Amino acid sequence: NVRENYRRLGDALAFDPQRIAAGYQVHGSEILRVAAPGQTHGYDAFVTDRAGLPLSVTVADCTPVLLYDPVRRVVAAAHAGWRGTVAGIAEKTVAAMRQWYGTDPRDCWAYIGACIDYADYQVDADVADHFAPAYRRWEPGEEKYYVDLKGSNRDQLLGAGLRAGRIEVSPFSTRSRSADFFSHRAEAGQAGRGIALIGRPDRSSFSR
Repeated sequence: NVRENYRRLGDALAFDPQRIAAGYQVHGSEILRVAAPGQTHGYDAFVTDRAGLPLSVTVADCTPVLLYDPVRRVVAAAHAGWRGTVAGIAEKTVAAMRQWYGTDPRDCWAYIGACIDYADYQVDADVADHFAPAYRRWEPGEEKYYVDLKGSNRDQLLGAGLRAGRIEVSPFSTRSRSADFFSHRAEAGQAGRGIALIGRPDRSSFSR
């Protein structure tokens, strides 16, 4: 099923799935400067200026953050679980684009993809205490906190210098829309993984 889904994705976007650069994510904030396709281990964000080298992260409630600098022609994909969000992976990815390629954050476009939404992300204090008050709320009747991953990552991008009008946020929650998206929580840990992908085409690897 996974191979077939990659084939369909490649057909839909007219690229060779064998060219994807991805990794086994560890819920950290390490960022890899990518020069070739293939799987890596230990990185939760990927950055490249190479055409024909799509970057991907996999998610099943965590937040995918995709970035594009049309001036320097740089793309990035970040996987922001709660730990990565707290560690500032979105902001750090923008900083890496600036350091490695000279990106001006004001030139960037960003997409924060479907993830578990504020209304669905119920946690205990051991998670909530890592977030600033602006991104958590206490529900006394449930004796639980709720945490806002999308809002936190959006504000990181704003803090990194992106323009508000160039940040789009998915309206969908993987938890409440688990018929459409994989959700670790909704599927009791037995979920598959969704893929978030970004890349610039070139004649050899995106064209068929």
